[in-house]
Amino acid sequence: MRNILITGGAGFIGSHVVRLFVRKYPECRIINLDALTYAGNPANLADIEHRPNYCFERADIADFDTICRIFRQYDIDAVIHLAAESHVDRSIKEPFTFARTNVLGTLSLLQAARQFWNGHWENKLFYHISTDEVYGSLHPQDAAFTELSPYTPHSPYSASKAGSDHFVRAFQDTYGLPTIITNCSNNYGPYQFPEKLIPLTINNICHNIPIPVYGSGENVRDWLYVEDHARAIDLIFHKGTIGSTYNIGGGNEWRNIDLIRVVIATTDRLLGRAPGSSEPLITYVADRAGHDLRYAIDATKLQQELGWRPTLQFEEGIEKTIRWYLSNSDWLQNVTSGAYRQYYAEQYARR
Repeated sequence: MRNILITGGAGFIGSHVVRLFVRKYPECRIINLDALTYAGNPANLADIEHRPNYCFERADIADFDTICRIFRQYDIDAVIHLAAESHVDRSIKEPFTFARTNVLGTLSLLQAARQFWNGHWENKLFYHISTDEVYGSLHPQDAAFTELSPYTPHSPYSASKAGSDHFVRAFQDTYGLPTIITNCSNNYGPYQFPEKLIPLTINNICHNIPIPVYGSGENVRDWLYVEDHARAIDLIFHKGTIGSTYNIGGGNEWRNIDLIRVVIATTDRLLGRAPGSSEPLITYVADRAGHDLRYAIDATKLQQELGWRPTLQFEEGIEKTIRWYLSNSDWLQNVTSGAYRQYYAEQYARR
């Protein structure tokens, strides 16, 4: 039995990765470690929480003693590290929080892995999931980011993720710790916390409240459906080259304002509203400080080495996503109201 520690598994991307691994690899024990901060929601995994190969540990990755205890207790031999503070707006207001979790938390996990594995690297892996934001901003005429693009982070969030990436590479180079890093483009899909653009837009359309758009809405992002990302993580975890970096992108570049209009048109149609009836909700607001103009990922290396390609184009993926949020209005209401946090605080207080 392989014991795989997945950090941040109650969050958006993490819950999809945990679900995939628990279902696909019943011979492996999957340990989900999550601090259950505001974006961590155990309800994201209600469908697999009683599986015999699933375990949950509520813990802070920056708590080194607890991380060491978990490595010993479960005899961890692989880590898939997704736990992170991830919202740029929050990082501008709370940079210390992002440095603590994303940098010191990653360092805590690396040091625990190094000490526990103690040079016995066979069948061991520390897989760190990062972001395309570490590369900085592209102009419209620039080619997409590759694995060789220089790091030029512009926000406290991207700076903290760049720092964690550097620590992962340093542990590979200094101690020989077997590592892999992936940098992904913007994810979307079910279970995404509604501070992010797509679920925020869907929720605001449903409630007829303003949809905020930074600046003129010209910023461009590359969008990747979250289940495609989970498949890529699975493939890289099992077949990726130790010491390598892989970029994971959806190949779907959209200006924010165009994306929002697609979400409006699709949501209005699925709600049975007249076409364009939610367009007046678009509200332009002051631009975000240090707002990167464009991100785009070149995933050629991953495609050529491991044969991965995204399965969903944006129009198909966005309809699937919107249908999920409309069909799971209770989940969305519990998250936006904060009721889920009170419920789980009471549940864990009884343990």
